[in-house]
Amino acid sequence: MLPLPVLDPQPRRSRLSRREFFARSALCGSTLWLLWSLPRPLALKAARQSAERLVFSEAEWKLVEAISGRIIPTDEDPGAVEAGCVNFIDKALAYEEADLRRLYQAALRAIDGLAEARFGQPFVDQPTERQDEILLALESGDVPGWSSDRASPSEFFQIICAHTIIGFLADPSYGGNRDYAGWKLIGYPGPRHEFGGYTPKQMIGEEKIQTVWGTEID
Repeated sequence: MLPLPVLDPQPRRSRLSRREFFARSALCGSTLWLLWSLPRPLALKAARQSAERLVFSEAEWKLVEAISGRIIPTDEDPGAVEAGCVNFIDKALAYEEADLRRLYQAALRAIDGLAEARFGQPFVDQPTERQDEILLALESGDVPGWSSDRASPSEFFQIICAHTIIGFLADPSYGGNRDYAGWKLIGYPGPRHEFGGYTPKQMIGEEKIQTVWGTEID
């Protein structure tokens, strides 16, 4: 199981930065390599062809985008919204993970229902503090009227967290990680096979490493 973020009601200054979170978690070890190499040929092809919606309705797209935006929020660095994580999720559900499509549909209805019941507006119209409160309820399993028998509210929270993180860090060709937002955040320069691997001097820090987006890092 991936180490996934837990929403924290404490002020942002008391949390790990996103850079620290990714750097300290197993996502920057062998698990991250596994995520990048997951075989998703159909989703890959669809993402390369178009960023148009394949599974989500317009309202569902906006809702998933808003949820992902609270899982990896925007601060001084781009977050899940800027990275296009919703596009990655849409393409995954269209093909290799199509079995999760109905779960997403039921879960999104329940999340909006909870937002309406508590605050009288859909999730996307809530301020971020209320959105976090709703997602904390989802994480804790406190979602009245939950109808899916495929997964509990807390299990769905883990699923959408995992999808958001993968979409943020996977190769951009899969539809997320737009403009290399995730790779820039964690300092990953891109697959080395594109440059013939690391040189000995790069490996010992005597030469800088060229990134796939055209800059150099130590």
